[in-house]
Amino acid sequence: MSETVRIRLRPMGVDIDTPRGTPLQDVLFSYGVEFPCGGNGRCKGCRVRVIEGSLPVTPAQETMLSADERAAGWRLSCQCRAEEDLTLELAQWEAQILADTSAFAFTPRQGYGVAVDVGSTTLVAQLLDLSRAEVLAVRSALNPQARYGADIMSRVAHAVEPAGRATLVKALRKHIGKMLGELLEAHPDQSRTIHDVVLVGNSVMHHLFCDIDVTPFSHYPFQPETLAQRAFTARELGWNLPGDPGVRFLPGIGGFVGSDILAGVLATGLHRSQDVQVLVDLGTNGEIVVGNRDRLLCASTAAGPAFEGARIYMGMRASTGAVSAVHVKDGHLECRVLGNVPPRGICGSGLVDAVASALTLGLVKPGGRFEDGGSSLMLCPPVKVSQTDIRELQLAKGAIAAGIRLLIREFGTTHEQVTKVLLAGAFGNYVDTDSARRIGLLPFESAQIHPSGNTALLGAKIALFTPPETFDELAGRIEHVSLSSLDGFQDTYVEEMLFPPAFNSNE
Repeated sequence: MSETVRIRLRPMGVDIDTPRGTPLQDVLFSYGVEFPCGGNGRCKGCRVRVIEGSLPVTPAQETMLSADERAAGWRLSCQCRAEEDLTLELAQWEAQILADTSAFAFTPRQGYGVAVDVGSTTLVAQLLDLSRAEVLAVRSALNPQARYGADIMSRVAHAVEPAGRATLVKALRKHIGKMLGELLEAHPDQSRTIHDVVLVGNSVMHHLFCDIDVTPFSHYPFQPETLAQRAFTARELGWNLPGDPGVRFLPGIGGFVGSDILAGVLATGLHRSQDVQVLVDLGTNGEIVVGNRDRLLCASTAAGPAFEGARIYMGMRASTGAVSAVHVKDGHLECRVLGNVPPRGICGSGLVDAVASALTLGLVKPGGRFEDGGSSLMLCPPVKVSQTDIRELQLAKGAIAAGIRLLIREFGTTHEQVTKVLLAGAFGNYVDTDSARRIGLLPFESAQIHPSGNTALLGAKIALFTPPETFDELAGRIEHVSLSSLDGFQDTYVEEMLFPPAFNSNE
């Protein structure tokens, strides 16, 4: 018997040879299969269909998959090993990863630098010519830690297990080092010297790159011991880069508000604004900053992963086969599918659109229940939205809207007095703002809302031209607010979970 087996992924046309007995999770992650529950068999996010060969049905699969699904060959790949040759049906999930091409003011330097946005889901790195602030090469990838859980708290749970933190730290450092090597290969220059590498990310990514204990994130009050700026050399991290450059992970602000938000404040110039502005990063942990040049407040909200398609019955990333937009046409729902292929699932922007459209048609009540008392809404076969999906969206949007409302109140202003609402991150730039307003996620007028791109990456690039102490000073100016400690937090959260009963798209 051969010691290797061959796995054929269709319709991608990819053949993989792997040692017999290899967990499918280890094989398939690189090809876009997500493991939202960390591979624990508690969701359906990693389903694959067996075309040739066989995969046994485990107790977890009997619980999660219906008899019809099992009979059709569907399996939870996280529960399976490659014990024989297999042909698996797998969508070509190529995630939309938000890079940045914004121009910015800078003082020229010699040599080259690298800016890295260390996201929970995706990593983006750019190589810059520091004499011109010109981006020479870009690399993006899935965060390798995602195989241990799609959301931050799943990573924290894994990190507090024996050897868990070391596994996550090693995986992240190794993968970023590989990306930096690919940047250099993409723009060969024998005389090149890398002078500086700047990384930004949320508080947990800060800890899991810098090898800091994440235990404080696992229990209330979720306050890390430190979010200070950390410095390394490339060699210390196991990276073979010309010039052995310094590597800086910028400081966080407090709680779950990390250096990605600090970089966003720098990139948008919110800290220099005379008017009150709001910066919102919509993700698993929605981060919010309210303020101007005189005062800055920040907070994080446990929005959950619904905006990224996780914990949604047919949820997936914004990639090939995902329903990414839903609109009302002639009294019916019309879907747009990424890649112009048959629909396979729905991503966060599609979910927001679907619920907004259903509210417009009167198919969903302000409380979130279906008008007809049913348990799901068919969008475009086989993709549908379940009652549980709507509740997940309510929890997510309620957390964000409540956070915005409370932080604006704490600042001492009103929604009407906010001049700009700056949306950071991939979801904030892909979501339809009218749909976001219709479900009550962004309780502002259209003219106030401004998608702002990948502000974390832009801020990291600006940091290549900025003295390190600037960031410690800026972080010290921003007041971190624990929303749960504010009066009326729970009542506000419950109120914001409801959908607005009416909506005027021409506001």
